[in-house]
Amino acid sequence: MKKIIFFSLFLLFAVSDANAQKTTKPVGIISSGAAVKKFYEKSELDTMNKGQLLELYIERIKVLVNTLPYIALTTKAGVTMQDVGVPESAENNKVLSLQKQNTETFLNSTVDFQRAMTPYADKGNLVSSILYYESMLKELSQINE
Repeated sequence: MKKIIFFSLFLLFAVSDANAQKTTKPVGIISSGAAVKKFYEKSELDTMNKGQLLELYIERIKVLVNTLPYIALTTKAGVTMQDVGVPESAENNKVLSLQKQNTETFLNSTVDFQRAMTPYADKGNLVSSILYYESMLKELSQINE
């Protein structure tokens, strides 16, 4: 009886260990956080203070930087390599991971720069820049449709 219980437990642990192996979930090419929450009209932006405008400006930069390198593949967040026909391989996963790390490093330094310098920008130029970035994002959403 003890042998049967021992064997059963051994088998149970062996099966659960086999199922616990690391399974890789497909990673989106463009992160799901790369999206603008709301598009604005010029009149709305004109009523905002520079601090609010700076945050909108930075948000749009982040979305563009996270989207532009991939427009030949996709412009939609959450689309995986498999979805666009890129083979799921260790090498391709490594390349995508490295690109995401480099993008994050670039964005961190860009955001630091924007927070230090952009408050000195003319409010009208800031509003125009946000509207320009938004027009680019609207155009990007129409690619591959």
